[in-house]
Amino acid sequence: MQFSRKQLRAMTWWCPGSEDEKYDALVCDGAVRSGKTLCMGLGFVCWAMASFSGKSFAICGKTVRSLKRNLITTLLPALTAAGFHYGLKNGEGLLTVTAGRCRNRFYLFGGRDSSSAALIQGITLAGVLFDEAALMPREFVEQALARCSVEGSRFWFNCNPESPGHWFYREWIRNAKDRNALHLHFMMEDNPGLSPKMRERYRNLYTGTFYERYVQGKWVAAQGLIYPFMEEEAAVDVPELCEEYVVSCDYGTQNPSSFGLWGRKKNVWYRIDEYYYDGRKNGPRTDEEHYEGLEKLCGEKRISRVIVDPSAASFMETIRRHGKFSVMPARNDVLQGIRRTAMALKEGKVRICRNCRDCWREFSLYRWQEDKEAPVKENDHAMDDLRYFVSSVLQTHGATFAAASAERG
Repeated sequence: MQFSRKQLRAMTWWCPGSEDEKYDALVCDGAVRSGKTLCMGLGFVCWAMASFSGKSFAICGKTVRSLKRNLITTLLPALTAAGFHYGLKNGEGLLTVTAGRCRNRFYLFGGRDSSSAALIQGITLAGVLFDEAALMPREFVEQALARCSVEGSRFWFNCNPESPGHWFYREWIRNAKDRNALHLHFMMEDNPGLSPKMRERYRNLYTGTFYERYVQGKWVAAQGLIYPFMEEEAAVDVPELCEEYVVSCDYGTQNPSSFGLWGRKKNVWYRIDEYYYDGRKNGPRTDEEHYEGLEKLCGEKRISRVIVDPSAASFMETIRRHGKFSVMPARNDVLQGIRRTAMALKEGKVRICRNCRDCWREFSLYRWQEDKEAPVKENDHAMDDLRYFVSSVLQTHGATFAAASAERG
């Protein structure tokens, strides 16, 4: 396995005699697919095994599932190649690593929200690695750091850039010197395993804010249109004989309701039709009236499932009561969902048919708030049902854009 100079520095900064051994922490940020994750994971375990025996460590991700996907599955073969032996207990989230007489425990934690901080309370740690630290709540990160009370413990962080107002940027990137942290900024060129062809592919996947963050590695504020590359000239005709059908719903009473009908043909999902009703302009509709609109949208097509805004409990219950469609709440992580959707649209995994007029209208209006890392809450209803579809359906079909693998590095 070949490593670049920057990757090797991230792996070996702790070594006795290294110019960087004085630091208490390592912070690696920068572009996607720049090779941060594996080299840090391998370096973290090597440091732990060289420095301690019989101690506990934490490896943290947004969720344990994403942590295993992003890091653990690639780390384990690398540990074997480096001469370590390991045992992984998935049910307990425990990775045990041995080398000769040295044996340490590595607990896997997910920092999904502020309540996750309770998961890590009470444990005494000799070190912690945060994979995608910027996606974790501050309360969780600080609780994990507080558990590192063993003499000689160190902190390891990696992340892709977010907003310059993000707490991690303010506290750890800008104040790295005050925190005695080594800050290494990665670009795709720092990953020798990424060919020029693949680097060019990733450059073509992003535009606007996402390009500046994930290709140029900049901590910049979101601004302008969210999907600036979506122009109506890219609209397509409705395909014939789709292999599967799904509906995604953003539900409103006074606000507009937007339902998208999706058809899969081979490996591409097409938005083939839509239902869009504005209660403010035309008067509110009941759950039953919206259900009638859903049935009319679907016609005689066999719908595998209906994905609904998770806050629309009464509408989901209405769908269940009729017994015709299988219904499930949508995944509703807004910023992650927007990233996934942008990639799916750019890669052509999702195509919008020309008859979906309200979806195309909202593409031209859907923009970032000026002072907040969030979309403007106007002209966002078709955009929300589109995001629900991508986050809740496309990943379960094994789409190649899966957020964690395509947007982490």
